[in-house]
Amino acid sequence: MSHTPILTLNPTVPPLSENNRLSLFSGSANIPLAQEVARYLGMDIGPMIRKKFADGELYVQIQESIRGCDVYLIQPCSHPVNDHFMELLIMIDACRRASARQITAVIPYYAYGRADRKTAGRESITAKLVANLITEAGAQRVLAMDLHSAQIQGYFDIPFDHVYGSPVIVDYLAGKQLSDLVVVSPDVGGVARARAFAKKLNGAPLAIIDKRRQAHNVAEVLNLIGDVQGKTAVLVDDMIDTAGTILEGARLLRKEGARQVYACATHAVFSEPAISRLSSGMLEEVIVTNTIPVPEEHRFKQLTVLSVANLIGEAIWRIHEDTSVSSMFR
Repeated sequence: MSHTPILTLNPTVPPLSENNRLSLFSGSANIPLAQEVARYLGMDIGPMIRKKFADGELYVQIQESIRGCDVYLIQPCSHPVNDHFMELLIMIDACRRASARQITAVIPYYAYGRADRKTAGRESITAKLVANLITEAGAQRVLAMDLHSAQIQGYFDIPFDHVYGSPVIVDYLAGKQLSDLVVVSPDVGGVARARAFAKKLNGAPLAIIDKRRQAHNVAEVLNLIGDVQGKTAVLVDDMIDTAGTILEGARLLRKEGARQVYACATHAVFSEPAISRLSSGMLEEVIVTNTIPVPEEHRFKQLTVLSVANLIGEAIWRIHEDTSVSSMFR
């Protein structure tokens, strides 16, 4: 099920300044989203050749002059992650060599963000590695949505704008007029995200699922902090990957007396066996956004996909016009 967002940030975008021409290009990861963004800005996506050689190498060529332009490259690094990430780097390099004035990497879904610190010896901090590669390729600015960890912004030494998908989800939930809402964080690490979400829903109460593993290969013990008895519980996370955390959380909330359980996330990663878990009947509705394209085979009755194109388009316009992006969320 798709939903046209009620939220309208700026239905009539003022004409872009002519001092620095804006050019918008899309990688292959999510062309429909890029087309929606282009429509919001009242422009077309720039022409570009993208192809893959027989051995898997990628090739990109910009098909118009971008000398002196402010270039925005839209590419979520979703499955297949490595191909889409490498394509982004090649697009950045191509624009740098074509004398673009400024290159902004617009990354609706930032890959490798889960490894944002060392938790054991001899492991990589891949979130920092990705930041280094994007910068070295030639990006001069990054616009990303709902990072797995906000600290990733600090891995960049170039301007970084971090926007959130929550406004369109909050707007959608408000339109449903659900009663007795309680916002639930599926783990302790997501408390700040859930608290901010609850504040936007007229200060809804907050509950937290405390998940602990007693030992390796031993089942997790789930404890609920907060009251959900007879209430509508809304699980909030940044992404749904295999949906194991969401399913475990939904079962616990049902056990604790929740009347209804909804799941909300910005990024619909949906790795196996996510679809079977999410469509098992444990959840009234699963609400995600289109930062990552959701193919037809991954859609199910309880799924609602909201568009974040207006949010991204508005952020691009504000960056280009040198106005505040953070004020979008006040």
